[in-house]
Amino acid sequence: MRIGFVINSLASEGGSYTTTRLAVCALSRGHEVWTIPVADLAYDPDEHIRARAAAPPKQKYKQHKAYIADLQGEKARFERITVDDLDVLLLRNDPSEDATKRPWAVQGGILFGRLAMRHGVIVLNDPSGLAKAVNKVYFQQFPEEVRPRTLISRDRDDLRAFAKEQGTIVIKPLQGSGGAGVFLVRPEDIPNMNQMLDAVLRDGYVVAQEYLTAAEQGDTRLFMMNGEPLRYKGRYAAYRRVRSGGDLRSNIHAGGEAAPTEVDQRMLELAEMVRPRLVQDGMFLAGLDIVGDRLMEINVFSPGGLGNAQKFENVNFSVAVVKALERKVEYMRYYRRNFDNNELATL
Repeated sequence: MRIGFVINSLASEGGSYTTTRLAVCALSRGHEVWTIPVADLAYDPDEHIRARAAAPPKQKYKQHKAYIADLQGEKARFERITVDDLDVLLLRNDPSEDATKRPWAVQGGILFGRLAMRHGVIVLNDPSGLAKAVNKVYFQQFPEEVRPRTLISRDRDDLRAFAKEQGTIVIKPLQGSGGAGVFLVRPEDIPNMNQMLDAVLRDGYVVAQEYLTAAEQGDTRLFMMNGEPLRYKGRYAAYRRVRSGGDLRSNIHAGGEAAPTEVDQRMLELAEMVRPRLVQDGMFLAGLDIVGDRLMEINVFSPGGLGNAQKFENVNFSVAVVKALERKVEYMRYYRRNFDNNELATL
């Protein structure tokens, strides 16, 4: 299997990242692996998609950090590959990381991924599905039973009225991830919430959500694969993210701490309720962020934390993901590529 990983940039990759883990696992199973910065994708005059891609010098790595060091160092092998010749292209770039400084890169993976599909490359998550999910409005397309009450607006009066109605709310930018620009607005903050609104409004629309008190105990990241909770060797790919100190955000990149979790019946019910939309939109790999009995977010762009789930469950979930990719490639061979990409994405 020839597999390509589209990322934001080589310099921004880390040894503990889920993308790195998947690449090392694919290498260990004998596959050809290429890493493609989104800026290095190109549409050539012969109507093929090509890219300046990086490959490691070795086929097997015992340490993920050694792999990323080789990929970012002088030992890496660079080649202008034909993306259309790949079996699988995984879109692992996070558009929110490029929204401010490189807005031209936000849609890069989606646009070139769509073109690659024309030649039979399996592109995951499905680019047309991802195009619907480039901001947090996508979350509002899921059943209201799974979501907090939400207002999306730039009107300060509407936002203040919503805060008074709810008592305590969370505000954040419509586009973004990693806990950036997230504020907790309590009743005593409402008279002076202008400063918080200024910080979010400069990035566009404001998402205001009712505050779920269970968030004080953190949230649970549950991975979904092929529209189902990811389960391998009898264990669910999930872990808990706990706040650090008094920080509102439990996101690991925002200082939260990882902890073990138990996947309960309510979590599985939430997964079942969002499953039809994830399948319809071709979301092969997604992360559900669960607080109490509801979801706070659904991450379909480069969902991370698979290593934390492995740490607590003592199961290498990367193997399950790569095996699923292998099966998709086999399906395409059996049926002479007679599947739409979004159908195959969750098959």
